[in-house]
Amino acid sequence: MAWHDEDSWLTAAFAPKLSTIAITLLLVMLLPIALHQFIYRVQTPTALPTFLLIGPSGSGKTAFLTLAERRAAAQTHTSTAPLSIEALLPDGYVPNSAHYRSPGDPAYERARRLLLLDTPGHGKLRHFATAQLVNPTHVRGIIFVVDAASVADEAGLDETAEYLHDMLLALQKRYTGAKTSKGPKEIPVLIAANKLDLFTALPPHLVKISLEKAISEVRKSRAKGVKDSGVAMGGEEDAVDEENEWLGEGGEGAFEFRQMEEVGTSVAVQGGNVLGGEGSDVKSWWEWVAEQL
Repeated sequence: MAWHDEDSWLTAAFAPKLSTIAITLLLVMLLPIALHQFIYRVQTPTALPTFLLIGPSGSGKTAFLTLAERRAAAQTHTSTAPLSIEALLPDGYVPNSAHYRSPGDPAYERARRLLLLDTPGHGKLRHFATAQLVNPTHVRGIIFVVDAASVADEAGLDETAEYLHDMLLALQKRYTGAKTSKGPKEIPVLIAANKLDLFTALPPHLVKISLEKAISEVRKSRAKGVKDSGVAMGGEEDAVDEENEWLGEGGEGAFEFRQMEEVGTSVAVQGGNVLGGEGSDVKSWWEWVAEQL
């Protein structure tokens, strides 16, 4: 039977028959729905971008987590276990991936969603934070919260610098230990200088300088310890090479955060305060988060 015959399928498809009209209506209604379901399922991310909250105890990590969840500051207690919440980028901050999207676009709203993971800052509980850095699949950035008043004191500065040194060293080893020439995805770090409302707090630029100097001392003392252990074992040069505990550029000299850019880690220092008599001021922190989304 030829296609132009009166009883052919092509003639029946264009004929004004009830069955033809019914099939056409079903296709018109169901095909767009099926395409929408398929495209939506494919483009929806399987996991939210995660931001790790890391820092010494009492720096304000949990307070910032509470502020992000409730949109209001509240007094908190020292954390003893990790705590994660699903948060939404506050109004007025546009995700970097959605600058050209309309606020009514569902993709724009999805781009504002993120996961905040608060880790305990006590020395014996910091393994929760280091465990997240072993395989940071969905980690989009690290917010290292610092008590800007505490780092003005030598003891508080030393504790903060040691923790920050270890975290940056873990990120450096992740980059240098990559098995591909391209290297792992960059994980930027924000040093959030908190409690700037206090009279004794250092401004952000002095927090940056103080931490760089303190990390230089930590780096020097750690290298000396490795060297001494190598001498005791009878293999000084091999021990130093195997430990690979030198943060930033090798050799002598002061440590600077800009050195971390060579190992895929940018470091920014921004000031703010979660709790305060005049309210919270963490605008610069949210601006940094929006840049990473």
